[in-house]
Amino acid sequence: MTIAALTDAALARQLATEAGKILLALRRDGPSDPRALGKAGDAAANAYLMQALSAARPDDAILSEEEAPDLARLAARRVWLVDPLDGTREYGEQRHDWAVHVAISIDGRIGDGAVAQPALDQCFCTASPVALPTPASALRFAVSRTRPAPIAEALAAAIGGTLVPMGSAGVKTLAVLRGEADVYLHQGDMNEWDSGAPAAVAQAAGLWVSRLDGSPLKFNQERPLTPDILICHPANRDQLLALVATLV
Repeated sequence: MTIAALTDAALARQLATEAGKILLALRRDGPSDPRALGKAGDAAANAYLMQALSAARPDDAILSEEEAPDLARLAARRVWLVDPLDGTREYGEQRHDWAVHVAISIDGRIGDGAVAQPALDQCFCTASPVALPTPASALRFAVSRTRPAPIAEALAAAIGGTLVPMGSAGVKTLAVLRGEADVYLHQGDMNEWDSGAPAAVAQAAGLWVSRLDGSPLKFNQERPLTPDILICHPANRDQLLALVATLV
């Protein structure tokens, strides 16, 4: 089967996995300086993904972190959201909590996608969603290592939860899918290439995915930003949305 014949989900999985292999090889043999390594990783993974996506889906638009803005995508129904290396700092520091994001938005809604965590040899894809873990009684909030959302800190304090710092947005979502955390909550603008693939794999598995006010995420906007995001087990949705409403 040619790459062009793959379904969107299978294509996202293959491209995220292959980009991850490129990044692992570069991290093994590339620059020793963390910043130089991160820059080289961004460029190498992006070059591969842009070439492969353009060949497989020549009629689709692409929104990538590493490409210059192109508002021509606003006229497209199908737009790929690509983060070639989500967690550049963690990648350069030889940590495991970085990811590759590949997803498709159709008419402004997220469709299929994949999040690869190459350092753990894992790729989560919408075509084969994992079973959801049992909801925990004491919630663990996946938060940024360097910029934990104040509202996550407030929520955790209010309900006796704990914070679990980590890197990539994709990795935070995978932590919820693996049962290593229970909630991924982010407040403050994040780019659509950060939120797209995590939203896709979370939604496919049956997790709740929304803005903090409960409204759906929108994609392929003129300013491609997700102002905030909540990903959690459906059993925790109502409690969290109600608490968030008292804090924002």
